Amino acid sequence: MPIPPQDRSSDLPPEAAPPPPQGDLPEPAPPGTEAGPGPDAATGPAGAEDEYAAALKEVEDRWRRALADLDNLRKRHARELDRERGAERARTAAALLPVIDNLELALGHAASDPGAIVEGVRAVRDQAVSILERLGYERHAETGVPFDPSRHEVVGVVQDPDAEPNTVTQVLRPGYGEAERQLRPAAVTVAKRE
Repeated sequence: MPIPPQDRSSDLPPEAAPPPPQGDLPEPAPPGTEAGPGPDAATGPAGAEDEYAAALKEVEDRWRRALADLDNLRKRHARELDRERGAERARTAAALLPVIDNLELALGHAASDPGAIVEGVRAVRDQAVSILERLGYERHAETGVPFDPSRHEVVGVVQDPDAEPNTVTQVLRPGYGEAERQLRPAAVTVAKRE
């Protein structure tokens, strides 16, 4: 099959087109030597350094702000803790004021009826114990219970034929509180093993 002739008129330069340059063309630079960036070059080595410096400055600024925020948070937390401690001390002291008032009343009536003072002091002690219980520190003064080193402090060991070995026979000073929230352990004497 014969190949049809192609129109070659489009391959010819138009008459109005400028002729291609002839003569001396600039020679390419030898390898290894590069021309410096032109005035429009934004991504040259100097441009990259400027970008890195700006990014570093921004990171340093954010870091300093984070440190300042952390310091402010620490100071605010310390102020809040101090305020809460003061409020808790005031609540505890206010709870003890009725005990002091009742002791003063008992001392005022001691001269008129010396026998009644014992009853009054006992009532004041019961009032103080109930305040400690409301604050979360229950009183422990039980005898006949097994010795528990987390609740009891042994101050003496006695030979008691009626008591089981290693049980509390006498409470010399009551304890207040439980496990992690203990004001003090009970001071006790314990029956020893035979």
